[in-house]
Amino acid sequence: MGSFIIAALALCSLTAPAHGDKGTSKARSCSDIRQFYSGKGFYLDGVPQSEISGEHLRICPQGYTCCTSDMEDNLASLSRREMEGLLKEAGRSLQTSLNGQYKIFDGYFLELLNRSALTLDETFTTTYGLLYSQNAQVFSDLYADLRQYYRGSNINLEEVLNEFWARLMEKLFHQANKQYVIGEDYLECVSKQIETLRPFADTPRVMKMMVTRTFVAARSFVQGLLVSGEVVRKVSQVQLSPECTRAMMRMTYCPHCRGMASARPCANYCSNVMKGCLANQADLNTEWRHLAETMMQVADRFDGPSGVDSVVLSLPYRISEAVLNMMDNMATINSKLFQACGNLREGGTSSTGVEEATKRGRFTVEDRMETSSSKMDKLVSDVTVRLRDMQSYWVSLPSLLCSDRVATGTGAEEKCWNGMSRARYLPEVMGDGLASQINNPEVEIDITKPDMTIRQQIMQLKIMTHRSKNALNGQDVDFQDTSDDVSGSGSGMCTEEMCSRGPRLIDPVTERPIRYPYLPENKKVKASANHNLPCVATYLIPLLLLLLRR
Repeated sequence: MGSFIIAALALCSLTAPAHGDKGTSKARSCSDIRQFYSGKGFYLDGVPQSEISGEHLRICPQGYTCCTSDMEDNLASLSRREMEGLLKEAGRSLQTSLNGQYKIFDGYFLELLNRSALTLDETFTTTYGLLYSQNAQVFSDLYADLRQYYRGSNINLEEVLNEFWARLMEKLFHQANKQYVIGEDYLECVSKQIETLRPFADTPRVMKMMVTRTFVAARSFVQGLLVSGEVVRKVSQVQLSPECTRAMMRMTYCPHCRGMASARPCANYCSNVMKGCLANQADLNTEWRHLAETMMQVADRFDGPSGVDSVVLSLPYRISEAVLNMMDNMATINSKLFQACGNLREGGTSSTGVEEATKRGRFTVEDRMETSSSKMDKLVSDVTVRLRDMQSYWVSLPSLLCSDRVATGTGAEEKCWNGMSRARYLPEVMGDGLASQINNPEVEIDITKPDMTIRQQIMQLKIMTHRSKNALNGQDVDFQDTSDDVSGSGSGMCTEEMCSRGPRLIDPVTERPIRYPYLPENKKVKASANHNLPCVATYLIPLLLLLLRR
């Protein structure tokens, strides 16, 4: 009989519950997790003093634990908020960089435009006197239209320039022929002869080519910076999926529930969690890179002899040359206009002052013309570096977010947290993007259902890239609909209240995600739900004694 009892006791010892990592028969204290949980701002009501059985856990491994269902839910919600906070912070940093580049370029370009307008006003006032002051509105309207175009107004730049030259021709003809009575109909006929007579020589054609190329590129560039910043803002506000929340909880706080607070995630494990959570964001990469590359090409056009500085600051000089050319050829122009539009009746004033103004205008404007500065060179260099640095932003987010949380050092791969226990992480690291997550062992993703908010932002990037490429070719582009974002005002994600199906934050799961086989320690964790069963030998001993008595 003694041998049967010894055998039964041996069986009981083999099936006795093991607590924690040390295998002690005494339930481990939960003082550490209580202190940690309280430090996160949660109340300690219902938090166990010592380990309890973990069949109730829906996210963490179901071994002995210090976490209740409410604690698991609270910590899962916390992990989601923390992750979303990190994404928003990273997005704000990139937004700040893009907005900073926008403000620098925008401020400098408007400064150039204002300097050009001021130079023209001061120079023309001195040089042309009444000839300019009585017609100053023509020039101020030109600069106002150029500003509005740069700002994105629905203005046709070619029409603006054509209108400017037509009005200028009318004003100069009227000023040079004040001895005649000239009506509006006659002036309209005069402006219609501009293509035939070419009173300003080749200046309108050259200026149109240079101004169009410069202003189209500048407007496209600042719009590209604005659109990029807006894409970052909207994507950074996309909520994490419930599957991502579970994966973040399992990686971040389940070690605490298992009494392994010091365990840090395995590097590859963290990569798979982040790549799964940010799969949709990674799909921005292709169009994001295309836009950045195109914007760098546009920026390259800004410096040099035909760059922004020289084009904008040379406007007064080119306009003055055009004015002088018409004044020099006024007799010939008058003769042809009288033939085309008819003779005029005398009856106006006798003095025009045009000849004297023409003589003064020979040198003043040219002498005062500004030269291109090196500020634009530095600005282009800085923005190119920033654009190049941000090209890989969306696919580098997983490694960025994992950099300060994963296990490092000697033997880290063998002692890191792999989602189930302290052991090596065996699955391979997934690629970037939604399609690459089909076999992600950590985050369950339906690759046939992409996030619509992010898809809409991908489309915005495509549209902006197309416009920037057109700008490279000097083709005018309409930005009137840039602010009419197809994504609308919502994020495309439901709120917590709308999505909730019950009182728990995390929807109950009946099946664990399919996992690759782990080391033996992982199997112990999976089987640890049986530890709460009474020892089988306790029931066998009375039966054995009864049989022996017989």
